[in-house]
Amino acid sequence: MFTWHEESGRCWFARNPDVNRATLDEYQLIGRLIGLAIYNAVMLDVHLPTALYKKLLRYPVQLADLKTLDPSMERGLRAMLEMDDEQLGFMEQTYEVEYECFGRRYTHDLLPNGASVPVTQANCGDFVDRYVSFLLNESVQGPFDAFKEGFDQICGKSTIQIFRPEELEMIVCGSQEFDFHALEQATKYDGGYEAASPVIRHFWSVAHALDEERKKQLLFFATGTDRIPLGGLGKLAFTIARNGGDSDRLPTAHTCFNVLLLPDYSSLEKLRDRLLTAINNSEGFGMI
Repeated sequence: MFTWHEESGRCWFARNPDVNRATLDEYQLIGRLIGLAIYNAVMLDVHLPTALYKKLLRYPVQLADLKTLDPSMERGLRAMLEMDDEQLGFMEQTYEVEYECFGRRYTHDLLPNGASVPVTQANCGDFVDRYVSFLLNESVQGPFDAFKEGFDQICGKSTIQIFRPEELEMIVCGSQEFDFHALEQATKYDGGYEAASPVIRHFWSVAHALDEERKKQLLFFATGTDRIPLGGLGKLAFTIARNGGDSDRLPTAHTCFNVLLLPDYSSLEKLRDRLLTAINNSEGFGMI
């Protein structure tokens, strides 16, 4: 139903010219599910390009929108726009384009008898516009229309028109900015801890020094999700509670309540070691 683009880490509707009714019904169901997630303020770990949100809001899509789906294709088409007739002649590109779906190769004419219409400097802009429209519109029209029909059944057309595409994407997926300074300002403390407690100062010193991937792991360990709420981490109800005195025990968490249980470790080094061990082994059968 969807194809995964490894370079961008995004997926897109399969360009399947033989899509059947049963598959279209499944696209409609997925549209409903994403609509329900928005309606119930549930963020999803979905990887869809900006073009999808623009299309849902009836914004026109263009070459720049291809960048979040297929960066190599976007760069290649931009390079074509800078070529002269000699360079384009070496490419031998015509208005007939090829694409692949589930191991089968297909051709599509961007103009009638496209195979006989060469791309030149004079018509290259037109070719790029038509090709981008094919990639993001015509080649996935059936699946997208079914998806949008399901989506609109939950989120009426007038309901989402107040949003811009990037805002709609943030509602679905959450923010991508791991601002731990905002999280620190919003955090509450329990069990005798306060912002000035040595172990709390050590905790934030370690947390701020983490790279983005480790910050995601810490957020997942403490809250059960690495999705950032709408409005950023400053909107997250997060608590750090004391869990006994100095100990070799690892930190634990009540993820349902966003509470991190932190022993009163005696040093920054010990806290760092115990915290990183905990977040690195919080899934599966980690060896501690």
